[in-house]
Amino acid sequence: MPERIDLEQLCADKGLRITEQRRVIAKVLSESDDHPDVELLHERASAVDPKISIATVYRTVRLFEEAGILDRHDFGDGRARYEPAPEAHHDHLIDVESGKVVEFVDPELEALQKQIAEKLGYRLVDHRMELYGVRIGRDD
Repeated sequence: MPERIDLEQLCADKGLRITEQRRVIAKVLSESDDHPDVELLHERASAVDPKISIATVYRTVRLFEEAGILDRHDFGDGRARYEPAPEAHHDHLIDVESGKVVEFVDPELEALQKQIAEKLGYRLVDHRMELYGVRIGRDD
């Protein structure tokens, strides 16, 4: 799993004004091991500061996304989910039964994607891969 990203520091680096509520939201996002949606993020942030409204969370998430310090994902469950913009590329495997998101990096897969783009006459400049699956060998 990629290293934790300090969103509060990224805000400072980008020159964003950091209010106390934005600081709480940034800290909650930085400490998240999952990819929370706005409702879950609001739940976690309001546990720290009950005065944080869901509207504040929506505005902050939009601001962070526009500043390029937060990535938005749609993992097919109808909810926008968020993670700090990673410094290093990674892909996602989504468990369609539990909704769990597993981050992974596979150098062979990265090389193959580059080869495919080149074979089709392109230079790969970016990509996003999301795999969807169910766990194998469960005893339920």
